[in-house]
Amino acid sequence: MLCGRWRSCRRRPEEPSVPAQVATSVALAPPDGGSRRPGLRALKKMGLTEDEDVRAMLQGSRLCKIRSRTWHKERLYRLQEDGLSVWFQRRIPRAPSQHIFFVQHIEAVREGHQSEGLRRFGGAFPPARCLTIAFKGRRKNLDLAAATAEEAQRWVRGLAKLRARLDAMSQRERLDHWIHAYLHRADSDQDSKMSFKEIKSLLRMVNVDMNDMYAYRLFKECDHSNNERLEGAEIEEFLRRLLKRPELEEIFHRYSGEDRVLSAPELLEFLEDQREDGATLAHAQKLIHTYELNETAKQHELMTLDGFMMYLLSPEGAALDPAHTCVFQDMGQPLSHYFISSSHNTYLTDSQIGGLSSTEAYVRAFAQGCRCVELDCWEGPGGEPIIYHGHTLTSKILFRDVVQTVRDHAFTLSPYPVILSLENHCGLEQQAVMAHHLRTILGDALVTQGLDAQNPEELPSPEQLKGRVLVKGKKLPAARSEDGRILSDQEEEEEEEEEEISPELSALVVYCCATRLRTLRPNPVPPQPCQVSSLSERKAKKLIREAGNSFVRHNAHQLTRVYPLGLRMNSANYSPQEMWNSGCQLVALNFQTPGYEMDLNAGRFLINGQCGYVLKPACLRQPDTTFDPECPGPPRTTLTIQVLTAQQLPKLNTEKPNSIVDPLVRVEVHGVPADCARKETNYVLNNGFNPRWGQTLQFQLRAPELALVRFVVEDYDATSPNDFVGQFTLPLDSLKQGYRHIHLLSKDGASLSPATLFVHIRVQRF
Repeated sequence: MLCGRWRSCRRRPEEPSVPAQVATSVALAPPDGGSRRPGLRALKKMGLTEDEDVRAMLQGSRLCKIRSRTWHKERLYRLQEDGLSVWFQRRIPRAPSQHIFFVQHIEAVREGHQSEGLRRFGGAFPPARCLTIAFKGRRKNLDLAAATAEEAQRWVRGLAKLRARLDAMSQRERLDHWIHAYLHRADSDQDSKMSFKEIKSLLRMVNVDMNDMYAYRLFKECDHSNNERLEGAEIEEFLRRLLKRPELEEIFHRYSGEDRVLSAPELLEFLEDQREDGATLAHAQKLIHTYELNETAKQHELMTLDGFMMYLLSPEGAALDPAHTCVFQDMGQPLSHYFISSSHNTYLTDSQIGGLSSTEAYVRAFAQGCRCVELDCWEGPGGEPIIYHGHTLTSKILFRDVVQTVRDHAFTLSPYPVILSLENHCGLEQQAVMAHHLRTILGDALVTQGLDAQNPEELPSPEQLKGRVLVKGKKLPAARSEDGRILSDQEEEEEEEEEEISPELSALVVYCCATRLRTLRPNPVPPQPCQVSSLSERKAKKLIREAGNSFVRHNAHQLTRVYPLGLRMNSANYSPQEMWNSGCQLVALNFQTPGYEMDLNAGRFLINGQCGYVLKPACLRQPDTTFDPECPGPPRTTLTIQVLTAQQLPKLNTEKPNSIVDPLVRVEVHGVPADCARKETNYVLNNGFNPRWGQTLQFQLRAPELALVRFVVEDYDATSPNDFVGQFTLPLDSLKQGYRHIHLLSKDGASLSPATLFVHIRVQRF
């Protein structure tokens, strides 16, 4: 720390009038709808109030919602003044109902007939007048037609601007907008003033059940006009008190000392205690210039409490290492050296018994970074192969349409190769049709011959295969393996009769030749890198249990795909961690089924630019490795997590205003069996707004390079299972140490901003 003498002569800047965690525009609107309206002031801060497209969206449009050939309904859609939500009205028998959707939940906005729904049912509307709003998670697309092409374009352009601005928002700005929305709702008579009753309503809305006496005392302390109403600056003061973060203030004062501002050297000391990589004085100065809000402080290279909060709430202050959010791994190794994000029954949007099949399911899988998708191919009418879950009531889609979807969407998020896993049940003629569609639709993107003529059996790397599509399927007997005939990728494990196989389709199978893995080859037998074995989860678990190290060595050379048992009628998933522990690359899950299994998958592929390829640890890549996930050796790492506080947790039961969550935090470690553990805090009664725990949870790890850490918040219930509130999962090796915010996600993987956990993380390796 710097000496007290230097401190005493240091110039102290003016403090900002409102702290970082509270917006400067929290006063409610006057009823005349003037510029003091909080919503418009919030939108003005986004810099979009003068934008013509946004202004038109604020006025609203009557758009036709399209669900089928006969179901076309006109609805009024209007952007809310917060700029973050769209209000719409729908007609139901006897009474209209009103709803909203949030801009942050939009996955993509597509122009024209660029959705399955509009291609099938939008023929009566010119493409120029149509748009599709696709949402994250399981929510259905919104297919719309405007009265004119210009009106459709206004919504396409306007939503693009709003989404871009939202992506660029700091956590402070998100909280600003969040509190604005609740202020507007709590002001029941829209008089721009808040009575104590309205303040109590606001508190319940933001998930806190505050003692009436304490709440009223706080209310009266801010009611300087003494008229039982808060307005303008009085509301700002109330929110400033409500949103105080004592735990952050204590940390800040520990490093800043008596003058309550951080110099660059003092900030550097904090960064060093955080074990921040590359902590230098220059880096500390850069942080001050990036996050400090007070210009005078910034000029003197000082950081106030507000700037400190801004930094800790930013991506640089998050638990996920920012350096791991882009592609940072070596992408030049063979495909077998990577975990590859993989989907099972990709065409399904629901259960595998009677669910809907849709090309949109492929679009959503690609949007989540999936690189291996499944196509269950069956004989279809008119000579056209179809895709569906055979012998069930699931709906059917054309093989041709799926291949077109691959062409249009496979490389939107990631440039690295896509594998089409064919489950082929078609005869020779329709197999030839499949081959024709693959060649003509995918063109040069389709791999039809080896990249290296001198080493045709050697697996190429993701880097070599950028923008390319591989077919995984059966190969004619010329490519027969030594241990048996070529077999299809079947979910059943019993023997099947040899089929004939279309030479046209066989020719497209280059690097992913489907074969049955009955036994693991002894070491003298050379590996067959271009062969891919498909195993049910049961068979994979058996190999892991009975031949752990041999299975790991096998997967160092060849690709293995694991799929769920056919008995999972509701499209439930298995834990992918067991399969990753043994080096299986293509661990296929039902992407349409949310749950902890998909949380683990999202956490595994959260890093490396979410490109769908993650380099396996060295112990799973070495041909002579001795690693066995069942016997990983002694502990090598201690993970210590102190759960401090949470902020702005979402309400679970919006139908009951008085329902407040009783949150607890559970930290789970998923890794080799000896490392798997879960520990949780106590619950906090009736406070989802700013609960405090201050509890420490510790874990011993034997194979830290394989471990995933999952932070879960639940609503405690003494008489029934706890309700899920939010979660975040990431690899241990991507976990930053020190004081960190965990930005929570919903069950569908959407952001719950501004909901966060605040924790202290320590990783000791020995």
